[in-house]
Amino acid sequence: MADLEALLNDFADECADLERLVTPLAQVDWARTTPATGWTIAHQIGHLAWTDEVATIAAADAAGFRKLLAEAGPRALTFVDEAAEEASSTPPAELLDRWRRGRAALSDALRAAPAGVKLPWFGPPMSTASMITARIMETWAHGQDVADSLGVARPPTTRLRTVAHIGVRTRNFAFTVHGKTPPAEEFRVELTAPDGTIWAWGPVDAAQRVIGPALDFCLLVTQRRHPNDLAIEAQGDDAAEWLTIAQAFAGPTGEGRTAGQFD
Repeated sequence: MADLEALLNDFADECADLERLVTPLAQVDWARTTPATGWTIAHQIGHLAWTDEVATIAAADAAGFRKLLAEAGPRALTFVDEAAEEASSTPPAELLDRWRRGRAALSDALRAAPAGVKLPWFGPPMSTASMITARIMETWAHGQDVADSLGVARPPTTRLRTVAHIGVRTRNFAFTVHGKTPPAEEFRVELTAPDGTIWAWGPVDAAQRVIGPALDFCLLVTQRRHPNDLAIEAQGDDAAEWLTIAQAFAGPTGEGRTAGQFD
C-alpha cells in the first residue's frame, strides 16, 4: 500500500523546488515563453495552482467536482487553457500565494479523505495516493518547462521514481489514446536512478524491454524531450513503438518536443 504521508511530503518538496526557481524572478520574467506553445512561466504556475484547487474540490466535495465537470463539458478541449490564461494575468506575488494556499489545501483534503475512497477526476476515479502521485508528476513536468525557459538544469531526485511509475502504469493508456491495441504481454522497464541503483517494473524474463536513465525516461513519458534526444533503449518492436507514443498525463496526446530542440 502506498504511503500517503510520504507522497504528500514529496509533493511539498517538488513544489518547493519549483518555487525556489520562480520566487526571485522579476515580474517581466514571468512573461518568458516556455516550450509549451503559448504558455509563459505565469501560465505554468497558474495551471498548477488551478489544478491543485480542482483536485481539492474532487477530494473534499465530490458533488461540487461533478458540477464543475458538467459546466466545463461544452469547453472540454479549451477550459484548461482558459484557466491558465486567466491565471497568467495575476501579479506574480498573488499567483505564488494562490499556488501555496491551493497545494496546502489539497494536502489537507487528501489527509482528511476516508480510507479507501475513490476520488472523481477527469478520467477514471482515483485513490488519494494516485491523486497526489499525479500532482507530483505534473508539478515536475511543468517545472521542467519553467527550468527550460530559464536555462536551468535541475538536479534529479528520488522523486523521479513517482514520475517513472506513472509512466510505466500508463503504458496501455498511451496505446489506447493513439487508437492502438495495447500489447498483451508485460514489458520489463529498468531505469538507473540518480544514485546509480536500478528501479525496475515488470517480469525479469520479459521479451519487450526498456532500459535507460530514470531522468530520461521521465522526460520521455511527460513529453518534455524528443525520444531521439534521450538515452533510452528499447528491445522489441512493441517497446520501441511505446517510446514514440508514451504519455504519463491524461487527456489528448500532446505536441511534445522536436528532436534537437534543447541541444
